[in-house]
Amino acid sequence: MTTKTMAMEQQTVQDGNKLASVMTVAAWIALTIGVITCLVNVTEFSDRNLGLMIGVGFLIGSVQIYMIGAAIRLFHRDKSSRGSI
Repeated sequence: MTTKTMAMEQQTVQDGNKLASVMTVAAWIALTIGVITCLVNVTEFSDRNLGLMIGVGFLIGSVQIYMIGAAIRLFHRDKSSRGSI
């Protein structure tokens, strides 16, 4: 019975690491899109420039996505360390 419980917890930790890795990749993709969009639309630097504002949104969103992925990884790491004690 104990081995089944431990195997299920280990699988949950692995799923959490996969999700965190996917979130990290998504954050890098959003950052790349944001930088490219900002560089293309930087000629008219104002708040009425929709392309520039979308680029800034991607930059801010990439940081948020990365932070959520890091939090998922930390929560699953904490869960696995509690299960092994």
